Amino acid sequence: MSRLFAVRLSALLLSFCSTPLVTAADRGVTPGEIRLGASVVLSGPLGPQTADFGEGSRLYFEAVNAAGGVHGRKIVYTTMDDGFDVKRAVDNTRKLLDEQGVFIIYNSTGTAQTAAILPLAEESRTIVFGPVTGATAFRQKVNPYLFHVRASYADEARRIVSHLQDTGITRVAAVYQDDGLGKTLLAELQKAAAGAAIKFAAEVKIDPKAPDYPAAAAETAKVEPQAVLLANAGATMTNFIKATWGTSMRPTFYGFSIASVDLIRRELKEQARGIVLAQIMPPLRNTTIPVVAEYHRLLREKNPAATPSAFQLEGFIHAKLLVEGLRRAGRNLSTATFIKAMEEAGEISFGRFVAKYSPATHNGSSYVELAIVDASGQLRY
Repeated sequence: MSRLFAVRLSALLLSFCSTPLVTAADRGVTPGEIRLGASVVLSGPLGPQTADFGEGSRLYFEAVNAAGGVHGRKIVYTTMDDGFDVKRAVDNTRKLLDEQGVFIIYNSTGTAQTAAILPLAEESRTIVFGPVTGATAFRQKVNPYLFHVRASYADEARRIVSHLQDTGITRVAAVYQDDGLGKTLLAELQKAAAGAAIKFAAEVKIDPKAPDYPAAAAETAKVEPQAVLLANAGATMTNFIKATWGTSMRPTFYGFSIASVDLIRRELKEQARGIVLAQIMPPLRNTTIPVVAEYHRLLREKNPAATPSAFQLEGFIHAKLLVEGLRRAGRNLSTATFIKAMEEAGEISFGRFVAKYSPATHNGSSYVELAIVDASGQLRY
């Protein structure tokens, strides 16, 4: 993370946390319920994939509830749309804590948003579990109330840069969306590239609020890159790639796991072939992996016509890991017993996906693979 962005995150923490907050502690746990909640982005370019996270989580929660819940308690999960706006995320989180009385903030969205809500969680002694961010800043020291699931953006960036080294690619451009997410991803790519003695030939920014995709494509094309590393997601990513079709460059595009292969396939069609994406969950179609097979089975039981989704699978695995922690915490569920159970868990394995927790680390998984989009628009590992 850049020094400037770190300063801005610190400013966010101060500006959004000046209002007193009612202590939540262990509210949200009743004899019959465990209440979870999150402020997430459900509108705008990132909305569809975030909705998939929620659908995957609810698929697992519904199966758990149908089987009697966790120690007799049913899971209730409430989400509120923040449109990827930090202030709205803070306001939503306050409502979830003060009005809904949630026990855990589960699978909330965004790097700047996570930075802004963490002080609320710490003040109310509320766990934040599995936020959708891979930012290194949240992983450098243990926060007792914060538990990660997905690998970090640093893990992904190192894997991408390692592949550039393996394939002999040296002329590289980076294109990032000019916001907290894009700057965080760019910073991780810069660190990984510096460690591999790779210097970017160009770093091109796109304003997500007023994007000029043809101009960004033209600026990138000037350096004739062999590879373009995309520090963006959603429609920003696909619209930029479309704009490159009007230039002479034909690089290999690399993206982070937050890029939606479903959106890429739908928007780019046959032109999606050859895009390389980091993946932080097991392959969606490898049903020899028990957790993947379980996801497919429950999805078919709920809706035989449903199309499996990588982001749904990610939400499903987040939910399964959370429920494992809730079960280990026992019948006398509280913030303290949940933290103790997770820190004593050591290694939790769902086949190829492994998450590790201890008093020294809450960072979860470091699992990263690269996959390439094939001619049918599917990921091949």
